[in-house]
Amino acid sequence: MGNRAVITTPSRQFGVYLHWNGGRDSVEPLLRYCELQGYRPPSQDSYGWARMCQVLGNYFGGSMSLGIDVYTTDEAMDPGDNGIYVIEGWRIVERLRTEYDSEWNPVGIRPVDPSEEQCVYDFEDMLRSFDESMPEELRLDEFLDSVEVPVAGVKLGDEVWMFDSVCGKWEAFPVVGFGQPHGNRIAVEVDAPSGRKKVVYPDLPYVAHYDHDGDFSWNCNNYVHGDMARIKPRK
Repeated sequence: MGNRAVITTPSRQFGVYLHWNGGRDSVEPLLRYCELQGYRPPSQDSYGWARMCQVLGNYFGGSMSLGIDVYTTDEAMDPGDNGIYVIEGWRIVERLRTEYDSEWNPVGIRPVDPSEEQCVYDFEDMLRSFDESMPEELRLDEFLDSVEVPVAGVKLGDEVWMFDSVCGKWEAFPVVGFGQPHGNRIAVEVDAPSGRKKVVYPDLPYVAHYDHDGDFSWNCNNYVHGDMARIKPRK
């Protein structure tokens, strides 16, 4: 009895066993939650396995329902129910389960058809359930209400969520200007008419975080990098 699944990576080194919440409608929010937390993925290094298990252990509670083991073969690792999730980064790249003959004898492994995926739990509800299970100081809280917008669409006064990789947490700061840091410009690659990439240095939004005598434009860590940003909902 259960709603089982195993999560592994393309290298098939380890497998995490879920006795409950093994449906795709739980696993995808789990992966997204780990990504939003800024955790390194299991396909990158062992920290990813540890942090994913931390989230699951907090969610399940108790001393059972969760396991991790050396991966052997797909046939041996399939726990039944929801089968196997192969993840790369924090994305599902392959779904597998045991194939049976007409007499229910296992005859190999087959891909999971999308129509077979469980679809009961709401994605956002599961994100919040994982978050509520975390220690208070590690919760994402209102960050989960954030809105993703193109960096080019960020406005003066928007409160942008910035990730502090040292502290491992998100904080929101108001946008107070646009420009480039002095002496340490931020390059952005764009498509050129020739079809190639070219490097430009556009004015980027910067936030009121690291201060220097009232000047926030000096520090490159105050600037919003990348194509997309997360902001607090505009009023």
